Amino acid sequence: MVVIDLIGKSSLTDYMVIATGTSTRHVAAMAEHLRERIKAKGYPSPPIEGLGQSDWVLIDAGDVVVHIFRPEVRRFYNLEKMWGGPFPEAEGGEERLAL
Repeated sequence: MVVIDLIGKSSLTDYMVIATGTSTRHVAAMAEHLRERIKAKGYPSPPIEGLGQSDWVLIDAGDVVVHIFRPEVRRFYNLEKMWGGPFPEAEGGEERLAL
């Protein structure tokens, strides 16, 4: 998982979180779990885009935007490079989001 500070770089959000799931089912489960955790903290349920295919899911929590990818989709789009963040190199080649 990578957190990119966008304060002063973007008017859309302050932080971008980029994470990887192992499969479409894992990506969808992570997104739903995160939505429930946000709601449990008393915030409104955030909109989620891409849940149907779950190759790339975007959760717009206002000041924080979370992207959850399947590994090959994350490598293809490489948002870290676009926004100036580090691309994680973890054991097995991918990082996983622990919620």
